[in-house]
Amino acid sequence: MRYEKDVLRPGWQRAGKPVTVETPVSVGMVVEDPSSGFCGAVVRWENGLVVLEDRTGARRSFPFGPGFWLDGKPVSLVQPRPAPRAAPTHTASGSRIGAGQPARVAAASRIYVEGRHDAELVEKIWGDDLRHVGVVVEYLGGIDDLPAIVAEFGPGPGRRLGVLVDHLVAGSKETRIVTGLDSDHVLVTGHPFIDIWQAVKPERVGLERWPEIPRGTDWKHGISAALGRPARSQADIAGTWRLILGRVRDWHDLDPALPRELERLIDFVTGG
Repeated sequence: MRYEKDVLRPGWQRAGKPVTVETPVSVGMVVEDPSSGFCGAVVRWENGLVVLEDRTGARRSFPFGPGFWLDGKPVSLVQPRPAPRAAPTHTASGSRIGAGQPARVAAASRIYVEGRHDAELVEKIWGDDLRHVGVVVEYLGGIDDLPAIVAEFGPGPGRRLGVLVDHLVAGSKETRIVTGLDSDHVLVTGHPFIDIWQAVKPERVGLERWPEIPRGTDWKHGISAALGRPARSQADIAGTWRLILGRVRDWHDLDPALPRELERLIDFVTGG
């Protein structure tokens, strides 16, 4: 006698039975919970529960998982996967990102930035742009070192030097040093701020404007106090700067005076 089923074949018990399919929920999807007989459309999901609403407006919550029917077939409801984040189209400086743009080999030209905090801010906003064009940013400890750096660098055609200086205003020591540099292949520019912290728009740290710090009080210590932060040590000041830098998202968070001068330097060192 030949049997209709081969009892030795694996899975024969499930043969012909509907298979439960894992299905992401979506608003408006109509499903049924056969154990309770409740049938309704998905209106939302939260905290591991999916909320259904029937034709009378009654709502019930059910845990995600198997046990539902959709279009006459068993399904296991799961939360939808979050959509992948779109790849950025612009750098933090506002430059458009092209497809497949690797960093270039370092060019001969350089940009020097006076001040460690200044250099960190430049890296955060313009780092991607500078790596793309192969321009290395060097840290300038102080403006007094600039004449020696220029002499050692030996600027010339295809070997340009751009420098961003703190608080470059008429009549200052910085201006006198810069005036003494005589080379068509060196561009020194600066910002008008007391400190690079001031280049960040004050609203990013909850201030209407940067406060006036009285003479005799270190500016950074005064700003730290205005932000309700300690200023007893250099570590405290570094912590305040990390707070400010962390609030900077892109060039929109900066006073326009700084992006304008950085763009001048980048154009200069990549222009010849």
